[in-house]
Amino acid sequence: MLSLSQLPQEVLEHVAYFAATESPVGPPWNLPPLLRTCRNIHQRLSFKNNPLLYARIFTSKFDSRAPFRRLGSSISSPRTLADELRKRSTYLKLIRAGVGARVQHQSTEHDEFPGRLREILWLAYLMMLENDGKNEQQLRAYANMEAWLIDYWFDDMGASLASYRISRDQWPLEDENNSLAMWLLWFLVRPDSLPRAPTSCRAITSTLKLTALAANRYAICEPSWADFTLESRATAINVTHFSKTYFLVPPTLAPAAILAYFTFASWLLSRGVTSRLPQAPSSLPLNSRRSEDWDVDWQRCMNLAQPSKPLTLSYAPGSLEGVWEGLLQSAPSYTDFDVYSSLLSGGLPPVLRNCQVAQHRQTWKLREYHLLSSQESLDKAQRLELGDALRAFFPPSVHRRELSESLEVCAPGMEKVVHYQRSSHARTREQSVDDIIVIGEGHSAWGQFNLYGRVRPLDGLLSLSKEYCGGDRGRWLYRGFLLGNNDGHLSGRWRDARSPSDVEGYEGCFVMNRRH
Repeated sequence: MLSLSQLPQEVLEHVAYFAATESPVGPPWNLPPLLRTCRNIHQRLSFKNNPLLYARIFTSKFDSRAPFRRLGSSISSPRTLADELRKRSTYLKLIRAGVGARVQHQSTEHDEFPGRLREILWLAYLMMLENDGKNEQQLRAYANMEAWLIDYWFDDMGASLASYRISRDQWPLEDENNSLAMWLLWFLVRPDSLPRAPTSCRAITSTLKLTALAANRYAICEPSWADFTLESRATAINVTHFSKTYFLVPPTLAPAAILAYFTFASWLLSRGVTSRLPQAPSSLPLNSRRSEDWDVDWQRCMNLAQPSKPLTLSYAPGSLEGVWEGLLQSAPSYTDFDVYSSLLSGGLPPVLRNCQVAQHRQTWKLREYHLLSSQESLDKAQRLELGDALRAFFPPSVHRRELSESLEVCAPGMEKVVHYQRSSHARTREQSVDDIIVIGEGHSAWGQFNLYGRVRPLDGLLSLSKEYCGGDRGRWLYRGFLLGNNDGHLSGRWRDARSPSDVEGYEGCFVMNRRH
């Protein structure tokens, strides 16, 4: 009978592979004992000498379609994948051990592990953007990151310092770590896993209410929503992913905080009545995960750190077409402007935490139109000129006419009418989308209204002007992002359109879900 050391290399590698992947989650625990059986086997199967084996183990335990699609063939080498397996095994064990979730001593600096907490959060965030099911299993079933995130955000000693700061009438921090952790909270935490003790409920609802509704503290985007061409740049940082350094801009905290507030805080307050709430990604069946739904979110992190990129990389054309329904909230209620004025004048968290919140349902019906240009054309197609940000970048007195498959627009001073094609209109491979206009209408308890707006090229930010039909309900501006295309949500803020764009106005937040 042959001993293990006498097996042909191919057979030995199969034995090692099946031993390492016996459990779909967690590091390859069964491999080290095999390597320790003798020097011959160690030499043939070691990490240094056999990167192909460890690359195969990586693709068995982690999702690889998205990184190959987004980053190209340069990351598909066995050594790169083997190194990524080692890195993820190390950090998943740290998360499982609770490293970084809580602090030993409350202070204004919440990273007691310089660099390590940041790397944990970036790794987990990128894994979720690349998730086709396996990555989430690793973070949830093995690393128990759901409990890690609940401790991080809502424990008295949580590393976010949110509970600590709120107890001292200070605002929760918005920094790189907390922004990533808020997105992970939305990605991974299931509403029914949240603690229901009164003190825990207060911590959850207070943290999410403050970060979702304090528009003057937590911006919906960076750079400002009032800048369409993004001549100013967001601050980019270096992130190592698959052994390569990328310049990325972390997502802002507010869009995820708004979704988490509408979902988790409302779920706790309504005792599990979820018919009107956004559905957290973790509530969907695991086999429904599609990393393609998060391609534009990855690209947004890339685009904001780099020179101008094509619009279609940061936004999937046609994604807004259809009927949407959702909720808008304001704090305080619409009639209590004195409280909101106090908030804008530097009011402390109790001003917002203790006030009443108004909530209304609304429905939108949106149609999306594209300005197309051909790669063969020397000149780009003329687009509708830019207007005031408070009018969703539409110029004043613009004339528009909707046809069955197109939109005609013309503004004073323009030489000719500009034609935009309906998103359902097939475009050739040579045509690119140079501008997107969104037109629609809707209704709420306040009455019927018309909608019009544009999509910002570099990051896909949607700006919509909402004008009520008749009466004196005025004009309002909505700004937000579509997060996760197919089963995604529109998450953002609305504000009054009378205050200048460089002045903090009266604001609330909203979420919209696609009606299927």
